[in-house]
Amino acid sequence: MSTQTPYRPRPENAVLPAIACEPRTRRRVGPLPHGPGFWFVAAAFLIAMAFSAAPTPLYVLYQHRDHFSAFVVSVVFAAYAVGVIISLFLAGHISDWLGRRRVLLPALLLEVLAALLFLLWPTLTGLIAARLVTGLGIGMITATATAHLGELHAVARPGAHRARADLTSTAANLGGLGLGPLVSGLLAQFVADPLRTPYVVFIALLLLSAVGVALVPETVQLGDERPAYRPQRVSLPPEDRARFLPSAVAAFAAFAILGLFSSLAPGFVAVTMHHPSRALAGLVALTAFGTAAAAQMLLGRATVRHQLVVGLTSTSAGLVTVSAAAWLPSLPLFLAGGAAAGAGAGILLKGAISTVADLAAPAARGETLAGLFLCGYVGLTLPVLGIGIATLYVSSQIALLGFALAVLTLITAVGRRLLA
Repeated sequence: MSTQTPYRPRPENAVLPAIACEPRTRRRVGPLPHGPGFWFVAAAFLIAMAFSAAPTPLYVLYQHRDHFSAFVVSVVFAAYAVGVIISLFLAGHISDWLGRRRVLLPALLLEVLAALLFLLWPTLTGLIAARLVTGLGIGMITATATAHLGELHAVARPGAHRARADLTSTAANLGGLGLGPLVSGLLAQFVADPLRTPYVVFIALLLLSAVGVALVPETVQLGDERPAYRPQRVSLPPEDRARFLPSAVAAFAAFAILGLFSSLAPGFVAVTMHHPSRALAGLVALTAFGTAAAAQMLLGRATVRHQLVVGLTSTSAGLVTVSAAAWLPSLPLFLAGGAAAGAGAGILLKGAISTVADLAAPAARGETLAGLFLCGYVGLTLPVLGIGIATLYVSSQIALLGFALAVLTLITAVGRRLLA
């Protein structure tokens, strides 16, 4: 998921492509060399992203315990997206002034706090609070860890191509989002106390990650004076809005698909398809996110047009397959459709970001991408809430069909303009 842009901190998410950056300094501050430090940060990034998706296969258990609807699950999930949006625009860029470690460490501790909230406040209000705090931490981690990885790589391997850092960031970001549900699903399936054990495990992993990050070299040269604080700016290029809009709609659709598989799809498999295995619920999420990451890596050197063509085609085929599987019903077909839709969403998102990065002026590239990511996170929130509301009045199959038709309509409407 590489994007050929000079570094400027900008919003990134659970599913955003990695963008490497030039190092600010070669000064070594921590006790570790930059090379091992690179892998410590990558591991922390992976664990944080895995934790952010860990509740995915557990939502069905919460529903069974507290007797709430799919709509309530969508509200809990939306709290996470709201937290990420707030964090991205208020704190996602401040590591430029404070240093990477000074932002990564508190962000990892926020994830620990979220895990403690899951353990100590197991009511619906507590779930919403825990997901909001999770989002606040992830919004800080994604932008900062991606920047830190690029800088550590550039110092450890001067003159080397940044593809290694890009690939590592992609694997940590999307790979973590796929791995987290699988780990928590397996723990919930085979270990006692399924609504507590996964969080205890992740607390230990997050604390170890924080210790590791504390040993990593700082890559930002801290000046005597810090600039006045301001939130991350968001701007749209007035002269290129005709090209920006289709990319924004594509990002909206891609995030909507990935949001579906990290919130409601596992519950749909458990309740509607009568496959209640928590390990299987984790596999459902892993299928979508794993193929998204793999597809981005496989098409990393393809032209933007080729990426968009493959992304549009795979997304459409996947959504049709998922909808058909829901009515048959067929679990293998549902997983195959999820794999195709996830791969298409990953490629479509990569192509949209590359398009926007190319059309934006260098001085405003970060702000323009912030606008794109804002559209993406709206897509992560509103469609999932819409499905949740729909399930209060119609069957899950009809709600899922309506979602698929809406997303297909969107990508069909902008497909020609994206490829122009």
